[in-house]
Amino acid sequence: MNNVLTVILAGGKGSRLEPLTLDRSKPAVPFGGGFRIIDFALSNCINSGLRKILVVTQYKAASLERHIERGWHFMSSELGEFVTVRPPEQRVDENWYLGTADALYQNIYTIEQIAPRHVLILSGDHIYQMDYSGFIADHIQSEADCTIGCLPVPLNEGQRFGVMNVDDENRVIDFAEKPDNPSPMPNDPEQCLASMGIYVFRTEFLFEHLCRDANKPNSERDFGKNIIPSIIDKHLVRAWPFVDKKTGQPAYWKDVGTLDSYYETNMDLISVDPKFNLYDANWPIRSYQPPLPPPKFVFNDTTPGNFRVGYAVDSMVCPGSIVSGGTVERSILGPSVRISSYAEVRDSILYEGVKVGRYARIRKAIIDKNVQIPEGMRIGYDSDEDRRHGLTVSESGIVAVPKNARFEQNSNVMKPHIGQLEARTNSIRSQETP
Repeated sequence: MNNVLTVILAGGKGSRLEPLTLDRSKPAVPFGGGFRIIDFALSNCINSGLRKILVVTQYKAASLERHIERGWHFMSSELGEFVTVRPPEQRVDENWYLGTADALYQNIYTIEQIAPRHVLILSGDHIYQMDYSGFIADHIQSEADCTIGCLPVPLNEGQRFGVMNVDDENRVIDFAEKPDNPSPMPNDPEQCLASMGIYVFRTEFLFEHLCRDANKPNSERDFGKNIIPSIIDKHLVRAWPFVDKKTGQPAYWKDVGTLDSYYETNMDLISVDPKFNLYDANWPIRSYQPPLPPPKFVFNDTTPGNFRVGYAVDSMVCPGSIVSGGTVERSILGPSVRISSYAEVRDSILYEGVKVGRYARIRKAIIDKNVQIPEGMRIGYDSDEDRRHGLTVSESGIVAVPKNARFEQNSNVMKPHIGQLEARTNSIRSQETP
């Protein structure tokens, strides 16, 4: 693994995840209470023995860079180990990154200085646990020019992915990025073989085709749209199925690109037998963990007419949180969340610093950082009411509250934090006016 460089593409806007991505890039979105989405790709790298990692950023990267600075600088530079953030420099081009391939092309100089034999390319916005060493070993042993991680997905979801056809030896013979009519798998007409957006290339081969693609005037500079389709006819491009070693079935992998998929993937964590297990001691998920006290649950008053019991069931509760006489069911509470007496939180995800007032009721909601829910307010019980408050409601009815949102105590009308910023700016301008 010393001859492999990992490049994690972490520059996506994540517009379908708004309002969670209004202030941060998609890989920086919190997940599972105490993690960020990018922590899963980074942890997979460390657990796979990969310790040379470039994280390529672009949009709203401050939160992501701060997270990596705090939680991922534990490796030894003296041993050639690193996790380095690479924002756009326009070193070889006057544009920002135009596509996934362009992000590599504009970092060719940096990759040359590291001089790896192989380059592993990952997306920083997927949830899964994968040992990349087997993937890379298959690539090297087969002497392939490029190997693509893949798994079956339902045919009606194929339009969201790169879809490929392979021969009996797993050689890719056809590839289409987000096709209107995905080709079904020969042995399963209900599914298609989808790219996971994970590639490993021989470095020289990668450089050659990145430069060739950069000189094509109409190229979108994208691996799925341009690079992969251009090389499958004349070069050895292989598919590597991502399967669970215990069952032989396709392994767990989620693209959390929408509010609904993000919500569902978080909810996968809290069942008795979770589909995605964060408690596997053999595959730890690392992250920045702030120095906070253990969670606390207080009040146990079962007096009729004054029932006040602080409890959480079928839930995950992070350090620093206090459930003070409130009810939490089937939910995820991030760090330093406060649930006040008689409040109810069900089937919801609350980020760091959220405070829920007395008698408030929250259901099927995602509440971003530092939001204060007023006493008696309800969220997730009436979609029309939620929309009137300025909240985002997904297709399946998941309600999302943006970071730092404030509500009017009496009318429950939302005051967006951007409005507060504008008011503060206008106030300063009025003071400066002679």
